Amino acid sequence: MLKDILGQAWEAMRYNRRRTAITMIGMAWGIATVVLLLAYGAGFSRAIQAIFAEWGTNIIGTFPGRTSEQAGGEKSGVWVRFTQDDVDRLANSVPGIQHISPQVQKDVPVQNDLHTYTWTVNGVLPVFQDIWKLDTDEGRFFNGAEQQQRAHVCVIGSEAKTKLFSGGWALGESIRLNGVLFTIVGVLHPKMQEGENNDRNRQIYIPFSTMSDIKDTKYLDGIWFNYNADSEVAEKSLRNTLGAAHHFRPTDRNAIYVANLMTELHQFSMLTLALQVLLSLVGALTLGIAGIGLMNIMLVAVQQRTREIGVEKALGAQKRHILLQFLAEAMAITGVGGVGGIVLAYLVSILAGRITFYSALAQHAEAADIRLLISPSSVIVATSILIVTGLVSGMIPAIRAANLDPIEALRYE
Repeated sequence: MLKDILGQAWEAMRYNRRRTAITMIGMAWGIATVVLLLAYGAGFSRAIQAIFAEWGTNIIGTFPGRTSEQAGGEKSGVWVRFTQDDVDRLANSVPGIQHISPQVQKDVPVQNDLHTYTWTVNGVLPVFQDIWKLDTDEGRFFNGAEQQQRAHVCVIGSEAKTKLFSGGWALGESIRLNGVLFTIVGVLHPKMQEGENNDRNRQIYIPFSTMSDIKDTKYLDGIWFNYNADSEVAEKSLRNTLGAAHHFRPTDRNAIYVANLMTELHQFSMLTLALQVLLSLVGALTLGIAGIGLMNIMLVAVQQRTREIGVEKALGAQKRHILLQFLAEAMAITGVGGVGGIVLAYLVSILAGRITFYSALAQHAEAADIRLLISPSSVIVATSILIVTGLVSGMIPAIRAANLDPIEALRYE
């Protein structure tokens, strides 16, 4: 029986080829739109993750501020100052810490034989490379022995190398930082950098112990660490620990500033999820328009074949047979159009390639551009929407055909 029903559906589609083809194109366009919109949403989410992955997500940085709430006997408006003791406190109290490093910064003259610039020099521990994912293109990062020996070695950014040495060899060369001679042991891989004013790839890193030759390191500019625990728990523990040590309320957001990259990623993830839901709704509406077209075509088919339906009923066809006949025709059109739409979506995604997104704002940011990622889940969601649309669009004309009175149908001219 199923074979006969599908055969009748196929003959009906062949009889009205032009109408059937136009309807299939509409369904194909609708399903392709759904798949591509879902793929765009997935690509946008991946681009956001790539931006954060450039630095790492399980990273927290904290910087001293000024209290804005009274705590105990302490008045507000007191400046908070970090010391090396705070690094030890956090290392012993925050759960899941993997690496932790103090940071002291200063903008100083950077010189070689031909050039002089004013750039930021960072005094950090060797583990800072792991915390901030500072990969080297040439040479290496300074090590623990050089930290202990207060060695005058430095690691420079990729843009710093280009400006100082015009892209030439830099390893082993000497530069002066605030008049102090340092030897270059590594050149960093370029990071994403927005605009010319961003100096991320011009920064220079030296051992924290050696930083005292350039700036007093008694008080720290910041503390960075990475961790493998829950981000909210880590941040809460950080605020409680430093609040107890410096006599401010952990809820005082101005006493210390905390950069929690995982929290920011979660916020962006909520935005990308909302975007994907919105794009899904837009795609579903587009496919719904194609479904209305299918419904109209099937209603016309019912009207044109009214006498045929009357003959079938006179020969003993039941309501369910008529219902399945027209529903099968609608689902066949939907199925062929759906397959064509999915193929079209894959072709568009391949031809579109990389869509400029973050690289329009930042250098070295090609990894954060949008690619149309068609995942199996996207195809399943789009197919589910297509099936529901096809059923609804085909069911109404099919019910109308099944409920036709056979006598009235035979009289229809």
